[in-house]
Amino acid sequence: MSVADLYERGFGVPAAVFATASGRVNLLGEHTDYNQGLVLPAAIALATEVAIGPSRDDSFHLLSQNMDGAHARVDYADGSSPPPGYGRYVYGCIEVLRLNGVDIAPCSVAIHSTVPMGAGLSSSAALEVAVLRALRKLHGLALDDVTIAKFAQRAEVEFAGVHCGIMDQMAVSVGQPGQLLFLDTRSLAYRLVPFPPGTEIAIFDCGVPRTLATSGYNERRRECEAAAAALGVAALRDVVDPESIASLPSPLRERARHVVSENQRVRIAAAGVDAATFGQLMNESHRSLRDDFEVSIDALDALVESVLSQPRVFGCKLTGAGFGGACVALLGAGAGAAVKEGALSAFARRGFRGSVLL
Repeated sequence: MSVADLYERGFGVPAAVFATASGRVNLLGEHTDYNQGLVLPAAIALATEVAIGPSRDDSFHLLSQNMDGAHARVDYADGSSPPPGYGRYVYGCIEVLRLNGVDIAPCSVAIHSTVPMGAGLSSSAALEVAVLRALRKLHGLALDDVTIAKFAQRAEVEFAGVHCGIMDQMAVSVGQPGQLLFLDTRSLAYRLVPFPPGTEIAIFDCGVPRTLATSGYNERRRECEAAAAALGVAALRDVVDPESIASLPSPLRERARHVVSENQRVRIAAAGVDAATFGQLMNESHRSLRDDFEVSIDALDALVESVLSQPRVFGCKLTGAGFGGACVALLGAGAGAAVKEGALSAFARRGFRGSVLL
């Protein structure tokens, strides 16, 4: 069912406006964005679509085709507290606009997404950006894509309780499918860079979903802030002498070591490298995320190893915050079908059940 049909069936009238936003996959730069560092994500073909129109009463009405049963429909009165589930993200987008002087009247929202939830592909950022784009269109707002990303991040931090950096929202809002986004998360300066020649990507789900708000994500952020304070810098981005990290106690030492080394991997990749070098950087990133940042799990490690055992795979790593979800692999062009089949078979032999996302 299209999002237009979903809206009309759910609310009895045609929608006024439509908007869409892609998901994203991160090739390098995990857990560096909230440390004001460097990232290298890419927008992907999976996307979230929303349809919006005025409410016919004084309440907000939300309908998601991706949720089951009673969780699909969310209704809340204007001025009430945030609703549960996906409704918090829509609520947050509306309230952030209101905090910035935009008069948002109650509306109805229908949502359909091919971005899987809990896989590390930024389903929440795609929802936020799509909703904000639709509200921009509905109200004729003069908001550029960087402002949309900033508002989306505020919605997630202030209303969904996830203290995320801005990488996801920027990748979704300004990224372009088929290209990498080299982003400085401190200045928000960015440029599009090509993938290594002769490559494509594949994305796999390890079968274990993760929820940022209830995972160790916020704990890792606090540890990074403590490490920066101990080193006397505003953020781990500002560490000039990597040797200074050795003075930190564990686990702050390991957390800082990951962030500093990950920023350097992004710099190298964004400068332009061949596929083999890019893949090596991805493999180093996964080991750092597993050993120093401790955000991988057995299923993710087994999936990465299963993918790397296939011919024509240059590199593979977890993508997103970790604690479950997905991994991304860089492959030789045209190798996707064989790699996907072989990797899932090898993963199954290890006792896990995974799937291909892209």
